[in-house]
Formats: sequence, C-alpha cells, structure tokens
Amino acid sequence: MKHSFLLGAAIIVSMTAVAQTRDGGITPSMLSEIQKQHTTTAADRAIFNAISQNAIDDLAKNFKVAGDIDTHFSVETKSQTITNQKSSGRCWMFSGLNVLKSEFALKSDSLTVEFSHDYLFFWDQLEKANLFLQGVIDHAGKSIDDQRVQFFFHHPINDGGTFCGVADLTEKYGLVPKSVQPETFSADNTSRMSRIIASKLREQGLQLRRMSAEGKKASAINAEKTKMLGVIYHMLCLTLGEPVKEFTYVFRDKSGKPVGEPKTYTPQSFYKEVVGKPLNGTFIMAMNDPRREYYKTYEVEYDRHTYDGHNWKYINLPMEDIEQMAIASLKDGHKMYSSYDVGKFLDRKRGYADPGNFDYESLFGTTFTMNKAERISTFDSGSTHAMTLTAVDLDKQGRPLKWKVENSWGADWGQKGCLIFTEQWMQDYMFRLVVDKKYVPEKILKANELKPIIVQPEDPLFLPDE
Repeated sequence: MKHSFLLGAAIIVSMTAVAQTRDGGITPSMLSEIQKQHTTTAADRAIFNAISQNAIDDLAKNFKVAGDIDTHFSVETKSQTITNQKSSGRCWMFSGLNVLKSEFALKSDSLTVEFSHDYLFFWDQLEKANLFLQGVIDHAGKSIDDQRVQFFFHHPINDGGTFCGVADLTEKYGLVPKSVQPETFSADNTSRMSRIIASKLREQGLQLRRMSAEGKKASAINAEKTKMLGVIYHMLCLTLGEPVKEFTYVFRDKSGKPVGEPKTYTPQSFYKEVVGKPLNGTFIMAMNDPRREYYKTYEVEYDRHTYDGHNWKYINLPMEDIEQMAIASLKDGHKMYSSYDVGKFLDRKRGYADPGNFDYESLFGTTFTMNKAERISTFDSGSTHAMTLTAVDLDKQGRPLKWKVENSWGADWGQKGCLIFTEQWMQDYMFRLVVDKKYVPEKILKANELKPIIVQPEDPLFLPDE
C-alpha cells in the first residue's frame, strides 16, 4: 500500500512538472543539458568561496592598474569649490551651475559665488508638475492604457534633467546665492518629497481626465489645473521654502573679503549681473549615439520643457568631433556640462574610471562583447550622471590620453571631489556635451540648424541625468 502510494505520488509530481512547462519553458531534458555545462572544478569552488564572502568588484579588481594615478593634465581649467548633491538626482543642475559659476569667475577676475540649487529646483519641480497636468489634459481622450498616457502617470515628476533645464530656468526665474536660499532637507534628500507630490499629481490627473470625459469646457479644466498647481506650489514651499523675491548681497574674493558695497537684487537682476546674457542660442548639445545617423539633429518629444521652455534638442556626432570641441573649449579656459554612464568600471575609492579596472571576464569565465550601440539598445548603458568637464591630458600629437571632471558628490570623494578617466572609457561611456558655439566647426553649426527628427522619451538614451 505504501509502495503504491509513493509511486502514485511520483507520477503526479512528474505530470505536474510537465504540465507547468509550456513551449519555451525549461523542460527536464533542457535542465539536464544546462547542468551538464556547469563543471565544478577546484578553481570554481575557490571562486565561489571568495564571491560568497566578498564584494564582486573587490575580487574582479585588476591589480595591474591598481597603482598610482597620473594626475598631471596638460590642459586644465581653474579649480573651484566642489559641490555635493547628496541624496538627490540633481547632478544636471549642479553641473550646469558649476559651469555658470566658473564663467562668472573668469569674467569677474575670480570673484566667488555659490548659487542656490534649492531655489532653482523649486521652479524645476513646479514646471514638471505643470508638464504632467497639461500632458494629461492634452491626452485626456486616450485610454488610460495608452502608451503616452502611461508615460505621464508613470513619471509624473522627477528630479533629473539636462542642461536645457538650467538654460530655461535661469533665464525665466533668475538666480540667487546659496546663502540667500540654502538647501533644505528635502532638497538634499528628494525621494520622499517626490513620492508624495507624485501621488498628489496622479490624483489630480485622474480628476482632470474625469472632467474631460464629462465634457467640461477647456476654460474650466484650465482653471482647475491652476488650482491644482497652487496645491503643488504650497507643498513645495513647505519642503523647499518659498522662493526668494528680493535680497541683499555683497560679492567676495577668494579669501572671503567683501568686494564693493552690498546691493539689493531680485533673482532676475542677479542673473543679469552674474550671467549677463541669455543662455539659449549660445550653445549646442552634442550626443554620441552610434545607433543613429551622425550630423543630424534630434528632439526629444515631451521633454520637461515642452510647455515652459524648449524641448531637449541635440546633434548626434562621432566621439572624435565631440572631443575636439571639448579640447578647444578647455584650451580657452572654459569648463563644460557633460554626462556619462558613471557606474561602469568606476573605482570609487580612487575616483578613477577605466575599462581595465575590473576583470569580470576572468572572474566569471565568460566574455562581454556588446559594443556601445548594442549596450544602449538593450538598456545596458546610457547617460546616468552629469559632471563638469575640466581638464584633458594630450600627447605630443595632440591626442587625448585622459580626462578630468568635477563631480557633485562632495570634496572628500575620489580625487578631491573630481573623477579621472581614460580615453578608452571616454569613448565607451561618454554621451553628452554642452559647448559654446564659438568652439563648434561651421559644418556642425549648420547641421545643428536642420529640422530635428523627433524621438520618443521612452528611448533608453533619453532618461534625464541624475
């Protein structure tokens, strides 16, 4: 009786396993073939023992490149204070304001100023809330399952961005010193604030969709949207502080000594004093995307500036062109906004990025063969972090050997707050550069004026820099 029971149970288990495996699933025979490929050698056991008790990067670190880092650069801009974005995704704003800060120092004979990220972030968040609400209104006739509607509800607000946001926001709202509007806890730690505001926006978005379905007039819907933005404005005031409207400020030199007399400013008049001109129209954004045709311009649909500024527009260029423009700017003493896939092959302790830093292939006994285009297409790589390009080291023929950027992770990180990376890493993991038009060849300037090709915001390369 007991033997019959066990046999019956085995048959049931076997039938269940077969029933659970559909076409394309892992069958018992397939699993057997898979397991045959796994051979446990003495070396494998040693590797398992090591990996099970240590960080993978510690074990994959390539000892051959673990020596001292060459910190000499043949072309280097003036150093400046290192910032810290802390637990926020505002690297794009920190990098952009780093550039404006350095430009002011150049034209003012090295007067110093630290800009308030909190102030500009307030307006960034309000405009992104408006982007969501207006986007919901403009697509209210579509199903909630529509891809574009889901795009808005999936990402009602975020703290990422690009230099386009710095240009639009500063021109419209101006700038204030950090001492006038310092960072709040929610500015430094954005996740909880963003989740709460996102929840409120989704609720408001559903209400706007209901109003549209009920046939409410456009004027009534717009009036309701304005009231909703009033709620968001209040929430931002409670978390980031109410934006400064007027303040008194005196500039200081590098030693901290006041220069001149204190003056009263508005954010807009302070912008005129420190920047002095509109940014839009003075620069191009170059992108290296080997999936797409070079020397063509592209525009990202429904970027965060759709209603309150400019859509994200860029020209796609080979890395060689991007590097030559960067070198020309650096030689003239000007830093640049740039962005990268910063997590790839980064030795965080040393602040050094190089594809040779870690030997994952030897550790796992396999190869990783995707090229840059394939990594982008499969979401394996993309622009994740903006930093300020400050230096390049050239060989005797003028070819780049390595590069340096100012990061926004604090002065105690990496190379005194900076990151050094090799030319090969630059080729593989650099994506965006914002450069003044005076360093751009005529051929590229003409191509930049072509009618842009529209690309979708879901594209793997058009996530905002964080």
